Amino acid sequence: MVEVGGGSARLPAAHRPAFYAAAGGSWRAWWTVLHPPYTAWHLAYVVIGASLAPEVDAGRLIATLLAFFLAVGVAAHALDELHGRPLQTTLPAPALAVAVVLGLVGAVGLGIAGVLQVGWVLVPFIVVGPLLVVAYDAELFGGVIHTDLGFAASWGGFPVLTGYVAQAGTLRLAPVLAAAGAIALSAAQRSLSTPARTVRRSVYRMGGTMTMRDGRVRSFDEQLVLQPIERALRASAWAVTLLAAALAVARLT
Repeated sequence: MVEVGGGSARLPAAHRPAFYAAAGGSWRAWWTVLHPPYTAWHLAYVVIGASLAPEVDAGRLIATLLAFFLAVGVAAHALDELHGRPLQTTLPAPALAVAVVLGLVGAVGLGIAGVLQVGWVLVPFIVVGPLLVVAYDAELFGGVIHTDLGFAASWGGFPVLTGYVAQAGTLRLAPVLAAAGAIALSAAQRSLSTPARTVRRSVYRMGGTMTMRDGRVRSFDEQLVLQPIERALRASAWAVTLLAAALAVARLT
C-alpha cells in the first residue's frame, strides 16, 4: 500500500487514491479526507433545497450548511477513512474517531437548535441524518444503505429535503421533485466515481493497445480511463456548486 499524508511519500497525481488527494503532510491528509469537491457538491443540494422555499433565512441556511458539513464533510468521511483506509492516509485512528464524534455531535446540536426556530417537523431529519452517516459508512443493516441508490438518496435527495424543511417548516412538491433530480445526479456521480476509485486504488497495472479503424495504434492505460471520468466529475462538482451559489445570491440579495 502506498501512503498519502502523515509523513508519506509525495506521489504522482495519477497514483494518488483520488484526483483531489493532496501529497504529503498530515494537514494535507485532513484536506483529502474532507473530499472537498464532493463535500461542496452535496452541500450545494442543501442550498438548492433552501432556495425553493417561499422565504429564505440566511441564518437558517448557514446553520443547515454547517450541520451538513459536520455530518457529511467531517463525520461521514472520517468514518469512511477509519473503516478500511480507502484514502490510504496515516492519520491516527483515535483522531479520526474524535472527528466522527465531534462532527455528529455538532450536527445534532445545530439540528436541536433549529427545532426551536422551525418546529418539531425538523426532528425526523435530525434522527435520520446521523443514522444515514453511520449506517452507510459502517455498512449496517446488511449493507442495504451502502448501495448506489442508498448513496444517491442519502447524499443527494436528503440534503435537498432538509434544506427546504429548515426554511419552510413543511414539504411541498417542488422540493420533492428537486430531491429526485439530486438523486439522479448523485447516481451519475456514483457511476463515474466507482470505476475511478477502482483504477486508482485497486488496479496494480493496466496496459495494452487499441488499434483504430484507420490503422493507428493507441496505448490503453490508466490515464486513458481516468481522464474523461475525472474531468466529468470535476465539471459536475463545479456546475452544481455554482448553480447553488447563483440561487443563494438570487434569493438573498
